[in-house]
Amino acid sequence: MSDQMYSIPLIGDKAPSFTAETTQGTINFPEDYKGKWVIFFSHPADFTPVCTTEFMTFAKMEPEFEKLNCKLIGLSIDSVFSHLAWLNTIKEKIEYKGMKGIEVKFPVIADLSMEVAKAFGMLQPNVSTTQAVRAVFIIDPEGIVRAVLYYPSSNGRNMDEIKRLLISLQLSDAEKVATPANWMPGDDVIIPPPGTCGAIKDRKALEGDGIQKLDWFLTLKKCPME
Repeated sequence: MSDQMYSIPLIGDKAPSFTAETTQGTINFPEDYKGKWVIFFSHPADFTPVCTTEFMTFAKMEPEFEKLNCKLIGLSIDSVFSHLAWLNTIKEKIEYKGMKGIEVKFPVIADLSMEVAKAFGMLQPNVSTTQAVRAVFIIDPEGIVRAVLYYPSSNGRNMDEIKRLLISLQLSDAEKVATPANWMPGDDVIIPPPGTCGAIKDRKALEGDGIQKLDWFLTLKKCPME
């Protein structure tokens, strides 16, 4: 086992700040993204097959994330020139699942120094000391890490699930509710459980259209979003 370990920002932590060169110029995080949600994700290397399918899918879905006030940022331990050559190849040559001529417009960080990857725990030495794993950080408009997902290099991510999780987090913040297993936008949501004896009594008496009481600690209501 490697003695070289890199810390991973945890849920609730302030995301590490950084300045980096990208395919869209220099970015300063989090200053350039104040008031925005961010999906910050890493990939092992340019010109690799799984990463290519992921970037095409993220790029196609970018307008959907924009509608959710969310920006995408990618990263790998490659140079800007490598990134640009790869993204140009994707646009000009690659067709996958009906996607063709896909232009990646979100910034992709060049991290040859590995400083950003190390700060976010994207390097896992027992796998590789020179390639980042498939990490995903969902960061809120205050720069706080709200979700952390990690995938091995051999397995691609589900971008629909990342989008679903983002919507769920935004709904929980806005409406002070939780979402049950396999929740999809529009499904019923969970009212937080009561924390006092008096609140339990009130919960038992709770009635209304769309209220579904499975027990005092598990009560659902209609989703307050369209």
